[in-house]
Amino acid sequence: MKKIIYIIMIFVGLNLQAAQKQDDIVISAVNTLNNIMSIPESSIPPKLLRNAKAIAIIPNVIKVGFFVGGRFGRGVLSIKQKNGRWSAPCFINLTGGSIGWQIGAQSSNIILVFKNRSGIAGIVGGKFTLGADASVAVGPVGRNAMAGTDAGFNSAIYSYSRSKGLFLGVSLAGSSLSVNNSYNANYYNKNVYPTDIFKGYRIRIPRSGRVFINTIIKYTR
Repeated sequence: MKKIIYIIMIFVGLNLQAAQKQDDIVISAVNTLNNIMSIPESSIPPKLLRNAKAIAIIPNVIKVGFFVGGRFGRGVLSIKQKNGRWSAPCFINLTGGSIGWQIGAQSSNIILVFKNRSGIAGIVGGKFTLGADASVAVGPVGRNAMAGTDAGFNSAIYSYSRSKGLFLGVSLAGSSLSVNNSYNANYYNKNVYPTDIFKGYRIRIPRSGRVFINTIIKYTR
């Protein structure tokens, strides 16, 4: 009996640790968006955010290289419903690789702004490759970057990066996005489909998730 109780305690403890890990990712995503928007001269243009159909934030993306490079990170994706409401966070993975002269490692925070829904179905359906399944471009910065016209800003997705305190555009062509089902299950304390999260079905949104949604709303209205 003691062994059974001990096993249950370990299982509960692991689930609590996992939930905390997901909370940390969500709060890091909130901080990333707040940080980039705090400096108008180098922020994501408000017009781009107002017209966004989805926003993905992947904090602490690790990029390492020794001739052959790789990139990996976990983050969250929120989509804008047809009624204008933003969804709860859905956990995603970002993976990618590159070949060329590169030695070292660095960590960066990535934000992806989706101008249309072409990539969202691909992410939900499996693995979605930036640049192949939808065009991705280095994002314009500054309050006036898209003022007046959208001419020249025709990509489906715009990417931003924060590294060493600076926000810059970043090339992510060839990187892949996929849903992290185990993280979603731990965060919402049940097995859920991405569509359940996006539509708010059968889920109880944790406090960090509500903070995340409110932060998205703050910068997209």
